[in-house]
Amino acid sequence: MTDKSRPLLIVEDDPALQKQMRWAFDQYETLLATDRAAAMAHVRRQAPPVVTMDLGLPPDPDAVTEGFKLLDELLAAAPDTKAIVLTGQHDRENALRAIAAGAYDFFAKPFEPDLLKLTIDRAFRLYDLQMENRRLQNLKRPDAFSGVVTRDPEMMRILRVIEKVASSTATVMLLGESGTGKELLARALHELSRRDGRFVAINCAAIPENLLESELFGYEKGAFTGAVKQTLGRIETANDGTLMLDEIGDLPMPLQAKLLRFLQERVVERVGGRAEIPVDVRIVCATHQDLKALIAEGRFREDLYYRLAEIVVDIPPIRARHGDAALLAHAFVQRFANEQRRGAMTLRPDAITAIESHAWPGNARELENSIRRAVIMADANQIGAADLGLPVPDDADLASLSLRQVRDDAERAAIVKVLGRVNGNIVKASDILGVSRPTLYDLMHRFGLK
Repeated sequence: MTDKSRPLLIVEDDPALQKQMRWAFDQYETLLATDRAAAMAHVRRQAPPVVTMDLGLPPDPDAVTEGFKLLDELLAAAPDTKAIVLTGQHDRENALRAIAAGAYDFFAKPFEPDLLKLTIDRAFRLYDLQMENRRLQNLKRPDAFSGVVTRDPEMMRILRVIEKVASSTATVMLLGESGTGKELLARALHELSRRDGRFVAINCAAIPENLLESELFGYEKGAFTGAVKQTLGRIETANDGTLMLDEIGDLPMPLQAKLLRFLQERVVERVGGRAEIPVDVRIVCATHQDLKALIAEGRFREDLYYRLAEIVVDIPPIRARHGDAALLAHAFVQRFANEQRRGAMTLRPDAITAIESHAWPGNARELENSIRRAVIMADANQIGAADLGLPVPDDADLASLSLRQVRDDAERAAIVKVLGRVNGNIVKASDILGVSRPTLYDLMHRFGLK
């Protein structure tokens, strides 16, 4: 993908190699510098996302002192810049030292232009991902969604659904695997509803059956041994607010009947009491189970299901959300690095690849725990796949991809992302992408996008 507006800084004092690199990477706006002062002038003026740099620079090109000074100054002035260090064929020690100092990657001279170009493309991609994460965090949107990090079109559609139904009285059912953010969306629904009462959550699977009824409906003094005072249940506590019934599929059958009666009549009777107490509460339920299968097995009431499922929101797992795993990982690194006072920390390229390759069966919760552990245990300010406890992916197939395929994948991902943001509006999408509408239609047809 040609993008002459994207600066790539090449720091190299050999005129022949400078010319070769400028020709090899002409899809970018190549900036040239032969020494540390000229390189930093470019960094301050044009903020190049990616820099390739030789460690041996004037006034002492046979040593690496000047190169490491440049690397330190560069990362201090622009910590998000991806520096790719070029070293001698047998200079592995300085290459590893550069990585420890914050360089993105290293290449030994003489290098294969196509492989270096692939590394540069990946560096630009990582830079864009980090900038997108920062933009999404600063994006002005309802405070209720401040904890949601996503760029996936389906998740964006779900957020719009939450906004639409928030002001209604409809009962909402959130479906999804554990760790997909069901409680986060339930809280957002409550915040957007502008109800005066509290948000109250109860996990139906975490409370023993003999205690769950009194937890939900409350009890009168003397209703059972130990009931020394009148106690309100969660439903009453959430009056004029929102009650989240998490893991609703684990609600015992006798309580299903009592919950159904409440939903129909909107009154509760405390355990040991006879008075009918009116309650105005918004019900949001959540489960990772297949409720229709439970109905077929006789373990869940069909009439209760249809009372609870007025609006159904099916939340996709992390592995099905395009780009969200890496976005969430960057957000978690930033949060936990601040909490642990580790300073600026970043993810190594092998960590990003490992994160995107992992299935994350525990979804955001598993990813969050992995990042928290890695931030604590990592020895350097860069987190690798090993720090995450993930296998290092085999990148052999990546190096063998044709550049055309790499560019096609990047173009398709960009089009999908922009179309998701503008809800399929071709005029807006073509304007953002900087192409004409006929060109965008051609690209969509080529990539099989409707």
